[in-house]
Amino acid sequence: MEGFTRKFHIFAAKFASLSNSHHADDENRAGEETMTLKKRLTEADVTPENIFNMNRRRVLQTLGLGAAAISIPGMANADILSWFKGNDRPPAPAGRPLDFTKPAQYQANLPLTPADKVSGYNNFYEFGLDKADPAANAGTLKTDPWKLTIEGEVAKPITLDMDDIFKRFAMEQRIYRMRCVEAWSMVVPWIGFELNKLLKLAEPTSKARFVAFQTLYAPDQMPGQKDRFIGGGLNYPYVEGLRLDEAMHPLTILTTGVYGKALPPQNGAPIRLTVPWKYGFKGIKSIVKITLTHDQPPTTWNQIADNEYGFYANVNPHVNHPRWSQATERFIGPGSSFNVDRQPTLLFNGYADQVASLYRGMDLRENY
Repeated sequence: MEGFTRKFHIFAAKFASLSNSHHADDENRAGEETMTLKKRLTEADVTPENIFNMNRRRVLQTLGLGAAAISIPGMANADILSWFKGNDRPPAPAGRPLDFTKPAQYQANLPLTPADKVSGYNNFYEFGLDKADPAANAGTLKTDPWKLTIEGEVAKPITLDMDDIFKRFAMEQRIYRMRCVEAWSMVVPWIGFELNKLLKLAEPTSKARFVAFQTLYAPDQMPGQKDRFIGGGLNYPYVEGLRLDEAMHPLTILTTGVYGKALPPQNGAPIRLTVPWKYGFKGIKSIVKITLTHDQPPTTWNQIADNEYGFYANVNPHVNHPRWSQATERFIGPGSSFNVDRQPTLLFNGYADQVASLYRGMDLRENY
């Protein structure tokens, strides 16, 4: 069940009556869960960047699969087969190399997902619903010039271009786990800077309690915004939000690069949000506006199905999605999509020691 693509999530959320089974069999409090489900990985798990470089047509021939296999009924096949279907596409254009440091505390011994999978297996519905669509279609995105505005409950509203951002903020590499709500995961060497540094520059007022984010709205560049069939019928522009204390946490970063280079368009160029203890849909891409607010802001997936995609969206193996378990995940590492490792999902995606205190006293079944 967890292999369903979120294009099915959209239609199911709009037309089906969904149960609230995700509230079953979980522990009550963040503090009670903090000490459970922890895992430490070693250098032996690290995957080389260039280990996976397939020709899809050759793979299909080798496996004896043809067009009929691509049309197998059942959405459970979608994630696997979408990796191979379609015409062979050239690799995404490489971004320019970035200058960055590697703070030791963020260079975790985690199994890196190969770079071509990080850039080739994405959810970015502005460019299509299949995992390969963003890499194929995001070349239309114009990232230079780019403006990022910080406004709302701040003393000093500010607009920066990307040159301003690179001059003002030192970039760091952060090796983070990434857990999709669809029960697959990666480990990615992001490059960026702490969001709190940008927010402090704008000086939040005493009324600020939340931070709202907005993606670029440009239907001429983003075909999913122009055509509801391509974009899954979402209400664009894509919007997300955090509590202010979540946004100020040192693990929360604005990301400008990956694998040593500037972000490719399909990964959310030129600047995106990364919150490693939350499900991936919280990581809004191609951000143009950040607004500090007093009230909780609307968020795209929560508006579509609030019983499936909570505002908090903290990774929690004890709170299931209504249509699949979140107890385990498929780690996307070396090899083909037919050979992925399933592993236990960690509370707060393995960052409980750092972030559980943010949710002390909250019932994680209700605030999912």
